[in-house]
Amino acid sequence: MDETDVELAFDEQELLPAVAQDASSGAVLMLAYVTEEAVERTRETGLAHYYSRSRDELWQKGGSSGHVQEVEEIRVDCDGDALLYVVEQTGGACHTGYESCFYRTIEGDVVGEQVFDPDDVYDE
Repeated sequence: MDETDVELAFDEQELLPAVAQDASSGAVLMLAYVTEEAVERTRETGLAHYYSRSRDELWQKGGSSGHVQEVEEIRVDCDGDALLYVVEQTGGACHTGYESCFYRTIEGDVVGEQVFDPDDVYDE
């Protein structure tokens, strides 16, 4: 980080939560975690990079689906322990095919829109 950057308060696993928000609609698209390297790659490329805790690896959003997030701005919360990526989302943000990962209520009602079929996108 250069001297104009704010200090980030990574947790004991060297992670910060990062919320992705659609720049046009303001909709919350997803929550993921970032490492210092993920933040650096995001700033270098303009594309959202995150850290997968389950796979223990850095990943670029849309790397396999093509549904990238172009980052317009990175905001930091008051404590420096959370980030907000303001993004232009291509396709759906959720690997399940929905526009947002927050597509259902706690009661299980689907309130979001499915914008692609994950079986057509992923080889899993």
